[in-house]
Amino acid sequence: MNTEELKANWNVIKGRMKQKYGQLTDDDLAFGEGVTDELLGRLEKKLGKTRETIREELQGMLKTEPEKTGS
Repeated sequence: MNTEELKANWNVIKGRMKQKYGQLTDDDLAFGEGVTDELLGRLEKKLGKTRETIREELQGMLKTEPEKTGS
């Protein structure tokens, strides 16, 4: 996952991370220009997971389509 992909889909990922990990705050999930490593560091510390595991999880969240309801 590259930074542009992460930035473009951040609101979706952020919502999914908050659902999965209720202990995360908006400050934990703050994302700005050029701070991808800082974000991963905060998540690594808060969740007790490696950066690689977090990256894989974020990529998985990008690939997961939200359930669609009937039209």
